[in-house]
Amino acid sequence: MHETIGIVWNPSKVAESELSAAVAAAVASSGREPDLHWFETTVADPGGAAAREALAAGCTVVVAAGGDGTVRAVAGALGGLGARAGEGSPRADLGIIPLGTGNLLARNLGVPLGDPESAFARVLAGEAQPLDLGEVTLTRADGASEAEAFVVMVGFGIDAQMIVETDDDLKEKAGWLAYVESLGRATAETEVVEFSLSLDGADRHPEEAHTLLVANCGTLQGGITLLPDAEPDDGELDLLVLRADGIAAWLDTMRNMVWENGLKRLLTGGDRAESSASTGHLRARTVRVELPHPHAFEVDGDDFEDVVSFEARVLPAALRVR
Repeated sequence: MHETIGIVWNPSKVAESELSAAVAAAVASSGREPDLHWFETTVADPGGAAAREALAAGCTVVVAAGGDGTVRAVAGALGGLGARAGEGSPRADLGIIPLGTGNLLARNLGVPLGDPESAFARVLAGEAQPLDLGEVTLTRADGASEAEAFVVMVGFGIDAQMIVETDDDLKEKAGWLAYVESLGRATAETEVVEFSLSLDGADRHPEEAHTLLVANCGTLQGGITLLPDAEPDDGELDLLVLRADGIAAWLDTMRNMVWENGLKRLLTGGDRAESSASTGHLRARTVRVELPHPHAFEVDGDDFEDVVSFEARVLPAALRVR
């Protein structure tokens, strides 16, 4: 089968010669002869512009070769982030060669990690499957707004603060374990806050928590599953609300995650996540949140400062992924 494949690659993650050799080996083993086009990302643009160049060149598959930022940028471009987001069929399939620290979408989809050849072989052989795209509009303290695509999760609290606290040099050396090193500082910096929450356009209601995650996928580094109901193609977003404040509440949170939504669910075959006094599980297609003061916010592992409100929505089957 002859197809046109665009490879959007981040030169800070892998040498061109190394990636080219892996791609060539996968092509040779596949027996296919794709028409390959290469598009390099830049510091100023992690992949969105390159993906649009690939589309303009007629590529029917666009491969994001890089970290979570590159995957997110390419997915946003393929899903048409903005006015036409979620309208019509995706213009090209998404492929992934995970080369970053977190590789969150690749982990959730079972894409081989640390093996570019196998990852590209999957692109060549795999059947395209639908994938939801998330879109979040952030409003900053200065009133400026911006729309960002996401494929895994967004939110504020420990997760976002952990990213802010992570040492970049350590991340380069230790990979995702650098996030563990920053967890203690992140926990100390987060506090329970009161905010307003609206789901699917319903009236706002007060909520109290130190962490809120809005997710399309539920698994993080190390195989940790925070949102067991989250499916990347179900047309819904899953919310995790963490209210723990004090040792007893944290013990309740761990019991909820490890037992009620972990081992117990595995043993009994439960089909929905259970909430507790300190841990809430919700689902919606749109989520609107207003915060009492500026917060650090994360979008698929990228941090954004001074966010005072956000609105997230799911775009069902806006992408196709190999």
